[in-house]
Amino acid sequence: MTNEELLILEDICPILHIGKTTAYRLIQSGQLPAQKIGGKWQVRPDDFKRYLAEKFHRS
Repeated sequence: MTNEELLILEDICPILHIGKTTAYRLIQSGQLPAQKIGGKWQVRPDDFKRYLAEKFHRS
């Protein structure tokens, strides 16, 4: 893995205008790839960009 800075849910939720519960559902469903590191769910920026592209492509 590169030295890219991982995003935590507190970073992602305001961008998507969703709460943590909805973010957890996205992770559990596999729509938003994430890993738990140090007790916090973290998302690679590339995975987040891919999620956004797929979400807006479908709309």
